[in-house]
Amino acid sequence: MQLNKTLKSLPLCIAAGLMATLPVASFAAEPLKVAFVYLGPRGDGGWTQQHDMGRLGLEKEMGDKIKTTFVENVPETADSERVFRQLASDGYTLIFATSFGYMEPLQKVAKLFPKVKFEHVNGFKTAPNISVYEPRFEEGFYLIGVLAGQMTKSNTLGFIGSFPIPSVIRNIDSMTLGAQSVNPKATTKAIWVNTWYDPGKERQAADTLIAQGADNVAQNTDSPASIQAAQEKGTYAFSIDADMAKFGPKAQLSGTTEDWSGYYIAETKKVLDGSWTGNRHTRWGIKEGMVVMAPLNSAIPPAAVKVFEEKKAAIVSGSLNPFAGPIKDNTGKELVAAGKTLDDATFNSLSTYVAGIDGSVPK
Repeated sequence: MQLNKTLKSLPLCIAAGLMATLPVASFAAEPLKVAFVYLGPRGDGGWTQQHDMGRLGLEKEMGDKIKTTFVENVPETADSERVFRQLASDGYTLIFATSFGYMEPLQKVAKLFPKVKFEHVNGFKTAPNISVYEPRFEEGFYLIGVLAGQMTKSNTLGFIGSFPIPSVIRNIDSMTLGAQSVNPKATTKAIWVNTWYDPGKERQAADTLIAQGADNVAQNTDSPASIQAAQEKGTYAFSIDADMAKFGPKAQLSGTTEDWSGYYIAETKKVLDGSWTGNRHTRWGIKEGMVVMAPLNSAIPPAAVKVFEEKKAAIVSGSLNPFAGPIKDNTGKELVAAGKTLDDATFNSLSTYVAGIDGSVPK
């Protein structure tokens, strides 16, 4: 108060000069609060672990510009709605929902908090403040099939499915197409465990598939149980989300993993510079570095490695699309016509097996 009175009593030019010599308080911008909601435990060895590694990569890149938090073991039920609502109420401006089943709860919460930016993995419903992101899983599973089709002796491949949703059906289809591209005799058997993470159920499924003659088993679940089963039975397996070779160094031939950090960094920077928008669906693959193949097992013959690398390069260049026609489903019906590719809209509603997969998709 006394300073203000003194300044008012001085000529304008003198007052301005005095103000210029006074120390100016420095106010640092508040860090952007970023939250991650996880379906499983951080140490699951697969899906959730990879997302958390992406979060840590984001922290390393952005430093004190951001503050992150995470909530793990959040079921795909009304519990997730409460978690999203609480995080938004606590001032988290950017929230990543890292499981497909969060889609409907997220839609509800997003309407209540229009200023909060939400990102949902593997979903297909966007909004003005919701964007969807997902890896091009089909690229990794196609390459898994390329290896399995060359390494199988029984011509029977196995697949452990979580839930029969379009993004998982896409993966068993793509793996089968990759195998058939190098081995037309290859067929696939599937067992659905109706869970993302249950080592006991995953192990039982792997044992059953191996007993049915599958000598190469892939999974769309989160634990390394199938890798361990293959190691014990002397067969081959493929990991997903994280490199699980330490659980079966002789069994794991490769796997499809994800590096989420690049996407998380890019989206966070958009929020900070004001360029973030909703109503987007981003799909990144091998080319963009979101889909990363695990190291190849030395047991794979050089000729098979050569085919794998050639097809991988073709995917990166865009000359190979795993779902390029002609493709028929396993009832003989045309799924993709010659000269066409499966469009993203069909990806989001895919509900049929391609030719070469036994049985039918569970209802």
